[in-house]
Amino acid sequence: MKSSDLQGIFPPITTPFVDGKVAYDKLAANIGKWNKTGLSGYVAFGSNGEYVYLDDEEKLDVVKTVVQSAAAGKKVIAGTGCESTWQTIKLTNACARLGAHAALVVTPFYYGGRMNEAALLQHYTAVADKSDIPILIYNVTKFTHISVSVGLVAKLSQHPNIIGIKDSSGNVSFLGEVVNAVAEDFGVLVGTAGALFGALTLGCVGGVLALANVAPKACVRILNLVKKGEIEAASKLQIKMLPVNTAITATYGVPGLKVALDMLGYFGGDPRPPLLPATDKEQFEIRNILKAADLLS
Repeated sequence: MKSSDLQGIFPPITTPFVDGKVAYDKLAANIGKWNKTGLSGYVAFGSNGEYVYLDDEEKLDVVKTVVQSAAAGKKVIAGTGCESTWQTIKLTNACARLGAHAALVVTPFYYGGRMNEAALLQHYTAVADKSDIPILIYNVTKFTHISVSVGLVAKLSQHPNIIGIKDSSGNVSFLGEVVNAVAEDFGVLVGTAGALFGALTLGCVGGVLALANVAPKACVRILNLVKKGEIEAASKLQIKMLPVNTAITATYGVPGLKVALDMLGYFGGDPRPPLLPATDKEQFEIRNILKAADLLS
């Protein structure tokens, strides 16, 4: 996989559970529907995939299912970041053997006070050196409370096996600085749909967006409109989708995203405990938000 393959929209897909167990058949069915929407590929076990609740065996079976179900040309990115460098390399190469095209590596965060620039530089360099597939940096401060600096990303972008970053800060200014600082063949992906339009206008090549699970065609359309220079149309569609994105990320989180999937003909199902399913009240509110965005009649 090359940095040029990062152009486009990738959903961080949810993990379906039935009676607490991963429902691989439901996952395959969801992928089959997403295959027809113009998405560039899939991110398995990102934050919206409840990856922290999956064991390694489940993770590998998820990757296997996604690889087998993805249409030709779709890229599969596996979220392989673990707390230790050794464990990250091990999981990354196991996913590579199953057909994953690249790995999304979250910043280690448990010993956050020691995760300074030197530690992160060493971690990402060691993983990239020993990974059989290219890697992307995953900056998701709201969960990790660790934030990579523009300078660190610029240094890491020089590594031939580090091809991009997914930044979920929502800070368009930061994204612009990164675009300006990194190597030419390094892909910058926005990690929240709330910043999609702004990020694309500053040179981001695409996005890994929770919204793309439930509104894949709209996300792809925003990207294509910006590419064609139809800025006003892209801006209007972005604004229309903002309440949906807020609902399935900040307001209701993974349980809300799964409810929205159920309403839109995919399989969402319940989250894995200790996450609780969306309440009846929340479901009512989500349905109204989807209707207002013309995603649901």
